[in-house]
Amino acid sequence: MNILVVYAHPSKKSYTFQVLEKLKSILRHENWNIEVSDLYALDFVSDMSEEEYEREGFAKTQLPISTDVLAEQEKIEKADCIIFLYPVWWSDCPAKLKGWFDRVYSVGYAYGQNETSRKMKTIPYGLVICTAGHPNEFLHEIEIAQSMEKIMLEDRLGKRFTHKEMIILGGTLELEKVMSIHFELLNKIPQKIKAIL
Repeated sequence: MNILVVYAHPSKKSYTFQVLEKLKSILRHENWNIEVSDLYALDFVSDMSEEEYEREGFAKTQLPISTDVLAEQEKIEKADCIIFLYPVWWSDCPAKLKGWFDRVYSVGYAYGQNETSRKMKTIPYGLVICTAGHPNEFLHEIEIAQSMEKIMLEDRLGKRFTHKEMIILGGTLELEKVMSIHFELLNKIPQKIKAIL
């Protein structure tokens, strides 16, 4: 089993980093192959260049793809499951991860295929995990949770994934009240993966 974790947080002092470490520990117990794309550690460029826009904006699939993008696409092609892990900032993922979708989901690969392009494989399971300061109940009440689920699951993961799910680890402003609940949810992730794969 090959698991790719696409991780976006700049600080190792963050709760999101604690979640990453816990998640890696849980998954390693299964003897699965775990690869982490730590976008900040990689210094992944989130901004699309003018040359990339020329390719993307006009569907010129014959133009080359950047080597950093190709490296991420190769990780996708090896994965049976992709987990996206990030903090919620202003009702969405950090710009670094948004830029990952902008660039890695290149035309001819993730959409707009033609007879000469390589189509992204369909991933059996996509799991989105995000940490949020506000409690889940509040995020649902103001409909931010539904908005985040719609964007991540229906647009960014979309039909590229057979099964997809989002876990919001909310309430982190009062971390001592929620951490054990969050870690219980993380402990159940291998069962979810096994049920699908």
